[in-house]
Amino acid sequence: MKNRSLFARIGFAVAGWRAAWARERSFRTQVWFAGCALLALLLLRPPPGWWAIVALTCALVLALELINSALEGLIDLLHPEVNPEIKAIKDMLAGAVLAISCAALAVAVALAVFYVRSVLLKFET
Repeated sequence: MKNRSLFARIGFAVAGWRAAWARERSFRTQVWFAGCALLALLLLRPPPGWWAIVALTCALVLALELINSALEGLIDLLHPEVNPEIKAIKDMLAGAVLAISCAALAVAVALAVFYVRSVLLKFET
């Protein structure tokens, strides 16, 4: 699998997205939220810096969700029985997704505050 062409490697990545979409409800939910973020950007039309922040945050959430799903799948395959250590590892993975999701929520709140302030400033002038 080493030294494949760029198009082959992109194909593997797209296949990974498709697998996550088919198997993981959490991934579909995160994609839905990313779509909502894009819609908010299109409606609010904030400065380019906000586009970058939101895009990066969405990409991080989706990437971490993919990593979480892949590792949980591998763990379940290699160690299907219940084990307290495996549970702790899977909980830590879920905690990582929760951490970046909270950061994404903070970005959404900051964008909303920015938008409300800019609207209020327009009315004052």
